[in-house]
Amino acid sequence: MGGCVSGDLKGGKQAIGGVHGRSTMNNDAGYNEAIDHFFRVRDQSPLFTPIELSLSASNLRNLDILSKSDPMAVLYVKKMDGTLEELGRTEVILNCLNPTWIEKINVSYQFEIVQNLVFHVYDVDTKYYNMSVKALKLNEQDFLGEATCVLSEIVTKRNQSLTLNLHGKNGPGGSKNFGTLTVHAEESCLSRMAVEMKLRCSELGNKDMFSKSDPFLRISRLTESGKYVPICKTEVINNNLNPVWRPLYLSMQQFGSKDNPLLIECFNFNSNGNHVLIGQLHKSVSELEKLHKERSGANLVFPTHRGQEKVLKGQLFVDQFIGKEQFSFLDYISSGFELNFMVAVDFTASNGTPRNQDSLHYIDPSGRLNSYQKAIIEAGEVIQFYDSDRRFPAWGFGGRYGGTLSHCFNLNGTNAYEVEGVQGIMAAYANALHTVTLAGPTLFGPVINTAAQLASQATSNDITKYFVLLIITDGVLTDIEETMDALVRASDLPLSILIVGVGNADFKQMEVLDADDGCRLESSTGQVATRDIVQFVPMREVHSGQISAVQALLEELPDQFLTYNRSRNIKPLHS
Repeated sequence: MGGCVSGDLKGGKQAIGGVHGRSTMNNDAGYNEAIDHFFRVRDQSPLFTPIELSLSASNLRNLDILSKSDPMAVLYVKKMDGTLEELGRTEVILNCLNPTWIEKINVSYQFEIVQNLVFHVYDVDTKYYNMSVKALKLNEQDFLGEATCVLSEIVTKRNQSLTLNLHGKNGPGGSKNFGTLTVHAEESCLSRMAVEMKLRCSELGNKDMFSKSDPFLRISRLTESGKYVPICKTEVINNNLNPVWRPLYLSMQQFGSKDNPLLIECFNFNSNGNHVLIGQLHKSVSELEKLHKERSGANLVFPTHRGQEKVLKGQLFVDQFIGKEQFSFLDYISSGFELNFMVAVDFTASNGTPRNQDSLHYIDPSGRLNSYQKAIIEAGEVIQFYDSDRRFPAWGFGGRYGGTLSHCFNLNGTNAYEVEGVQGIMAAYANALHTVTLAGPTLFGPVINTAAQLASQATSNDITKYFVLLIITDGVLTDIEETMDALVRASDLPLSILIVGVGNADFKQMEVLDADDGCRLESSTGQVATRDIVQFVPMREVHSGQISAVQALLEELPDQFLTYNRSRNIKPLHS
């Protein structure tokens, strides 16, 4: 049967709710308290990718006696507490069992969380024909079927379309045929717009006593609440009062609109994290573009105690400004690129004997997860949708395996390092606690080198693979120099490393590996990392049951993936 669209003459009348009655848009789609907390304490805000969902259905049940059903679809997101939050409704199409709805429903896609979607289809009663769809009471309409999926399942498909079987309120199964629902995702064009700028400063004030300043820029955007949140930083340029930074990308997701005010701050880098403000200025992207066209500079200012500003001699110049439509993370993923998930678990003795309840490795018979299990599940459940075979390399380190101390052994106790799915990792981990003797010390180098070797092989065989290594640890590193050398070497590879600290150790060392202070890692031979590939978070920053720091940690993965592929001019397949 041919599909029906709103306003179709076969239906007899213009569809209820029409395309003029805009669907509801909720920017909290799949809102996660973890991410909100993670970014709030860091004075940042998470990024969303606006997605439009188009819906169509086939072979719907006919509940009308003298005509066909008049279907409308409603989309919900299932929140962490299990409740449903409505995101939007389509229009109603009259007399049609194979509708193609015109009204799109907007969803804010977030890579770092599992966004469970629930679709309900209703047959709208004829007495409500002149009512807006938003005003319809759903309990007064006939239920035609339900379907569920995860948003990631849609966006990872080659054509970003997914067909789901509709079922009754009691779930899948049964002999009744409820028809199918097809969901197609399309990324907003605005989310692809970006600018590339090359910024420099001249005659900066010197903030160092025995050398020149080590300046870097931080750019923040103004939010609706009137607060500035950081959106990007340049690298640090050592000992230079006339720095020229590498070109930086700003996407429209980050700056909002070309007229949105941006705060550009120039800091003198200090290794203790107490960076000193050299000067600042407020400019929108449009004003930065004008500076480039006019080849003029803008003076930095320094805020004084009385709310006034002192104009400085130092100036900011825009040497390059290119507006471009860039390939997005979803462009790559939907064309066949994948994220390959890998896990490494700390088996050092400082975790405590696994059979003791105060051990970080204690497996609770009641089913309550320990920190290692939580980290595996929370990262794995997100990334698994981006890995087609769901076979994950899993290692342990710092334990005696077969009587021999090893800093990289297969978690499943066999010669094969891969396990099947997230549950396979969980089972291998639980089994290893019975066969591996906790030992030490804590070394990351061997695990990072093993992961890097897999990533290196992929660069020559398959450009579509990008690797993500999750390291879960409780201790202070004893091979910090070897680890930094391994990370600098790996920065050229399609690899990101997520480190989760569990327990109450002093993790200051880990923050050095996570180059979020604007200063890139440097190896023992003086080689500088080509990009930042490490993200670290201690689990103790998580305050209550349902807040997940691990999922918040994943937020930067799409950007690291894009940085790698863009720097090598790797494009989505068939683009």
